[in-house]
Amino acid sequence: MTWTLAIMLALAAFAAAVLAFRVERRGWTTIAAALALGLAGYALQASPGVPGAPASAAPQAGEAGWALVDERRAMFAIGDRSTSDKLIIADGFARRGQFADSAAILRGALADNPRDAEAWLALGNALVEHAGGALTEPALLAYRRAAELNPDGTGTGYFLGLALIRQGRLGEARALWQSTLEGASADAAGREVLALRLARLTTLLSQPGGPAAVPN
Repeated sequence: MTWTLAIMLALAAFAAAVLAFRVERRGWTTIAAALALGLAGYALQASPGVPGAPASAAPQAGEAGWALVDERRAMFAIGDRSTSDKLIIADGFARRGQFADSAAILRGALADNPRDAEAWLALGNALVEHAGGALTEPALLAYRRAAELNPDGTGTGYFLGLALIRQGRLGEARALWQSTLEGASADAAGREVLALRLARLTTLLSQPGGPAAVPN
């Protein structure tokens, strides 16, 4: 890809956000900053003067990010989801596996609205992924704020449980999922997903010798 094409694509993306998705004027600066960051990454990593070569089949690096965003959104009813333009941009970074960039955008979203439960949950997820699955203090703080703002929801307990499973703490994850399910409202978004995961985890823990890992 040449520099001309890269810049044209960036301008087209900005125009699409403004015209097609009708992002408000206050979100233009954020979109421009994200696109500038992408061009900076292209400048650091790309080699526009080198001829292209056939691509070999390889797993998509952003597959985990896509699942993370989709599962988080499933934990909120449509009327309870965040309306932040910055969360949309942060999700784009997360889908590409760029969790540090996603977290940076989310901090901006929370500066705009500190009571955005979904943005806090997204920040917790981004920080965990950036730390390779570790539950760092900043991640735990983000999850705690998400739980405080959405006490009847399932999202915080669900993702904390996933993090515990990645650390091999399956018994703790099961107890957390059970308490989350019991404390969630009857119509809470994500109840069915959480109940299914809990049933699978319970079954695996009941096997002789205990499981070494829980498949996704």
